Amino acid sequence: MSPGPGGVDDPTFPPQMEAMSKPRNHLSDPQQAARAWLRFRWIMRWVIATAMFAVAAALLYLWADGSPLTVAVVIATSAGVALSVLLAGALMALIFMSSGTGHDEDVAHFEPEDGSRWDRRPRD
Repeated sequence: MSPGPGGVDDPTFPPQMEAMSKPRNHLSDPQQAARAWLRFRWIMRWVIATAMFAVAAALLYLWADGSPLTVAVVIATSAGVALSVLLAGALMALIFMSSGTGHDEDVAHFEPEDGSRWDRRPRD
């Protein structure tokens, strides 16, 4: 490989490595990470309870409506409702975890140390 941009002798490589070694988020702190995962598990317990209630409500509705509750209908309804509620709840819990651990603030306050590191265009 030839030396220069993108090559082995690229001058931006050491600053990039230095920047990557600096922890930017609060999940690097073991206590903060433990607290965040504890909150995530607490939210997921409520989501699981909500999913079970939603499955029961959907099956009760189908039974009250007079629909034939075959094994296939019960399995499909249970899986569809439970997976939908669990997926939505897990994504919301991850959003809360991201916000609660400071990831959002880290991204919002990102200031590159040296703009020329990434932007090689000449400055005016």
